[in-house]
Amino acid sequence: MFAISLGDDGAELRPLEPWNAEEYLAHIDRSREHIGRHIALADRAVDLASATAFLQLYAEKKASDSGRIYGIWADGTLVGGVLFRTFDAGAGTCEVGCWLEESAVGRGLVTRAIRVLIDWAVDGRGIHRVEWMAASANTASINVAKRLGMVRDAVLRESVLYRGVRHDMELWSVLAPAWRERREAAR
Repeated sequence: MFAISLGDDGAELRPLEPWNAEEYLAHIDRSREHIGRHIALADRAVDLASATAFLQLYAEKKASDSGRIYGIWADGTLVGGVLFRTFDAGAGTCEVGCWLEESAVGRGLVTRAIRVLIDWAVDGRGIHRVEWMAASANTASINVAKRLGMVRDAVLRESVLYRGVRHDMELWSVLAPAWRERREAAR
């Protein structure tokens, strides 16, 4: 297995695979309420079978080159993750997403992990447009999009029904030329 360092604090990005289901479920259980405030991820893994099925879905997406999922480990504990929810190399587009335990908030883990994903998508796979969707009320997620230099393209009013309530969703994106330019300016 490989691990990519996310910095000097020992945090790592690793593939999250079906054999990690028990650890993944324990992680979700530790922070189910926090993770589930804005995204349905916490509702997708309620027992070992559903956790395994969710990770298997992403194993199949990886095999078909249509998505991927990675965990963020801090001090040897799974505390969150990032993913390519969609990935279409032929069209040059993908959508990235994230989640994080409350105990790991404020360390920049998601921003650092998403940078790794975008670098790979843009440089390694020729992706031209990277998208980010977030509920308008999810200020933490929107702040990550801003830190990554994404531009808000649209607000999709009441487009998602989640836990019986319609939510506005914001679509953010970054284009490959802008990503490269921003990365070079940071160096």
